[in-house]
Amino acid sequence: MRCWSTAIFILWIAACSSDNSTGPVDPPDVPASISSTSLDGAVALTWADNSYTASPANFQNYTVYSTDYDIGTGQCGTTWQVEGTTVAPEFVVGALTNGLSRCFSVSAMAVNGAESARSQARNDTPRPDARNVVVYVRQTQDAGSGFRFWKDSNGDGQAQNDELGIILAGSDPTIDFSVERDGTGAVFLSPVRHGTGVEFYSDVPVEDLTSIDVAPCLASSDPSVCGAYRTTPIEAAPGYAYVFEMEAGDSFLRYGALRVTHVGRTFLIMDWAYQTDPGNPELLVGSRIARD
Repeated sequence: MRCWSTAIFILWIAACSSDNSTGPVDPPDVPASISSTSLDGAVALTWADNSYTASPANFQNYTVYSTDYDIGTGQCGTTWQVEGTTVAPEFVVGALTNGLSRCFSVSAMAVNGAESARSQARNDTPRPDARNVVVYVRQTQDAGSGFRFWKDSNGDGQAQNDELGIILAGSDPTIDFSVERDGTGAVFLSPVRHGTGVEFYSDVPVEDLTSIDVAPCLASSDPSVCGAYRTTPIEAAPGYAYVFEMEAGDSFLRYGALRVTHVGRTFLIMDWAYQTDPGNPELLVGSRIARD
């Protein structure tokens, strides 16, 4: 009996020793390098996968958080909510309101439930967009050769879906731009409405409309503000992206973007996006606004 009892005691000691040898597990590294892409009613987030790569055996998942964002103060709110979890270093936050800014942050969870601190916050603002829109060359036909990003038809100052991305005649003085062809056959985007300007987003083609994130801030005589965009025609080329700034009769500039996918003799095809939040620089950094 003594030998049996001793054996049980030794096994119990070994089991306790084995349990204690694991000890507490440290939380994973804080996720780094978070970035975002503005989408229609959504925001796509990506970040460095360092939490996993630093210790794969200790990693369980990422948790995505969001809170409100005050564009006036540039501050995130303090009430964070969970948007979801993922094992990949990317996540699409959906069911968002276009023009309403949010702050996003990510943490990493260990297998034992220990959670890292949240990453640096990233603010973004979803905005409406559309793909494969045909606009005709005005020299071919006037109808359908003009485009307006937003036309406040009911005068309420709010952008409704039926007021966005309107195709009009190229001769209409209320459009943002018309599509024109010169004597050499080159096709141009020509600003029309007062207060509308346009610039190339970059000097090389971009992969997608969502590649347009931060617009150029043009140099001006006052280094604290950005210069105005050109009001003269700019050549349309497949793959290139363009940034528009527009006035709306109030103190705020509005921002739109487009990417040309096809240029023909009689029409072009483009993708467009528009930031519905007045003066919001999240879709594009506006000109004639103070620098941070």
